[in-house]
Amino acid sequence: MTLRLEQLRRHALARSLFAPTTLPAALQRLGFVQADPLRAPAKAQDLTLRHRVRDYRAGELEQRYPRLGVEEDFFVNYGFVPRRVQALLQPRQARRAWDDDRWQQARAVQDFVRQRGVAHPREVDAQFDHGTVGNWFGGRSRASTELLDGMHYRGLLRVARREGGTRLYAVREATPEAADPLLALDTLTDLLLQTYAPLPAPSLSQLLGLLLGGGVPQWRHLRAATLQRAQARWPGAEVDGLRWHWPVGEDPARSRRHSPERVCLLAPFDPVVWDRRRFEIFWGWAYRFEAYVPAARRQRGHYALPLLWRDQVIGWANVKVQAGRLMPDMGYVDKRPAEVAFGQALDEELDRLHHFLGLG
Repeated sequence: MTLRLEQLRRHALARSLFAPTTLPAALQRLGFVQADPLRAPAKAQDLTLRHRVRDYRAGELEQRYPRLGVEEDFFVNYGFVPRRVQALLQPRQARRAWDDDRWQQARAVQDFVRQRGVAHPREVDAQFDHGTVGNWFGGRSRASTELLDGMHYRGLLRVARREGGTRLYAVREATPEAADPLLALDTLTDLLLQTYAPLPAPSLSQLLGLLLGGGVPQWRHLRAATLQRAQARWPGAEVDGLRWHWPVGEDPARSRRHSPERVCLLAPFDPVVWDRRRFEIFWGWAYRFEAYVPAARRQRGHYALPLLWRDQVIGWANVKVQAGRLMPDMGYVDKRPAEVAFGQALDEELDRLHHFLGLG
């Protein structure tokens, strides 16, 4: 198959920025939605879903989560996956083993949560004297919080819902061990491609490394076999000296163009943006997430949202809400397009963002 880079770019946009649908349908179609706790001006998962769910409002995923058939869990990063997918991630064997004392603490907490049905971390902390531990910010955190995180990661607990952004836990039902790890990994790697395709081969290898490093570390020894099986069953082509892959049944050469007269401000972890290697190949400039970079070293801003116009990412916006008003700070790789159509499309996107945030 002979392909051009612009066809791959068009296919990436068309398949990921599909026509807005219901929240359950969008979650199933995306397969994985990465989460982030920062609000700038909303959480990353909400900023991702607003382009793909009709009349979506900030916080809707958290509000409807108990009824959606998805789970918070670690995949290639922390986020939301369908329950059928989460079942393949467990029982997960963490790289850092617990000693007998830690497992005894975990079983006691699991019994406590089972008795309560759903438990808030402060209830666990009040019941058990676990003390504090050092955190990666250099401060101290409740040891109970770290224990609950570890129990969730190991499949002993699940997130039942959130309260004010805090995870409330319930006991997770036991899942039988996968009979065939390679078949489970085939399903998980297919999901990687479903979420992020089309992808260059180095990015696929990177994603698989993240999956095996955090999502299913118990199978990291199967990396080479998994990658070989994936590349054998997925269609692909070489474009400008680089091998690309996409899911079975798709044809980038026949993909329709993304909505041409629409501006989209994308989340830093949106599937269109996530692979920084692909981003630079498609649009010719390097996007970096700088929220945790010292202010003096930032080039784009604290939480820059890539700005998609037609089929080009031409800039970014840092958006704040002050006194109930949207305050966008725009930046452009070259210069702002002079076309009247762009100004109208940008105003429409800011109106959509205003509505999404519930600002009136």
